[in-house]
Amino acid sequence: MEEPATSRAVLREELEVARERDPATEGVSDATIAAGWPGVQAVLAHRLAHALMEAGVPFLPFLVSWIARAVTGVEIHPGAKIGRRFFVDHGSGVVIGETAELGDDVTIYQGVTLGGTGFETGKRHPTVEDNVTIGSGAKLLGPVRVGHGAKIGANAVVIEDVPPNATVVGNPGHTVRVEGRRPEGPDADWIHLPDPIQEAVQSLSERIAELEREVAELSGRPPRDAPLESPPQRKGPSPAGG
Repeated sequence: MEEPATSRAVLREELEVARERDPATEGVSDATIAAGWPGVQAVLAHRLAHALMEAGVPFLPFLVSWIARAVTGVEIHPGAKIGRRFFVDHGSGVVIGETAELGDDVTIYQGVTLGGTGFETGKRHPTVEDNVTIGSGAKLLGPVRVGHGAKIGANAVVIEDVPPNATVVGNPGHTVRVEGRRPEGPDADWIHLPDPIQEAVQSLSERIAELEREVAELSGRPPRDAPLESPPQRKGPSPAGG
């Protein structure tokens, strides 16, 4: 998680990341992005607050963090360690705790919490490795580790470690794959992720219906009505990336 050497390099890199991962930046000037993108502002403010904390400056890191939260709606503790090319899309409601550690090229969306559990001390917040994408409203709680390239679906609740390149959905989080493979890129297609609970219920329902038909054949009674079908998986182009 090597930091860019100068403040100008930091600013340039954050603006480039915003352009790469947010289609809304098309045709927008760098000055407008710096002034109007809360996620970019929050990350830049955290870089300053963290540097001040690392230098042992009292009070000021927390003042910078408080101002950033008031302005952007993003709360990042000055002690959190965040790698390069970190992007917060929209950002409102994001909370990142003191002992959280994020690698390079991490993308998170609004409402994400990287929080602790209870009143334990020491390492109590998540560790997120490189190239991870975390969807809107997801909660990662405790000192869990999210492996390289993993994707956390919107509103998932993660309380256990996530393997590298896995896709996690649900509460509590379940690891899934989409059509036998993992979704690619930071603009994960959240709408088309499968629901493992729905799939399990549907499988059980089909098995029960099959058993009821067999019992009906043996007993000579007419079978019961077929079980309700689960809603079909959504089809169509991915709406992600905005």
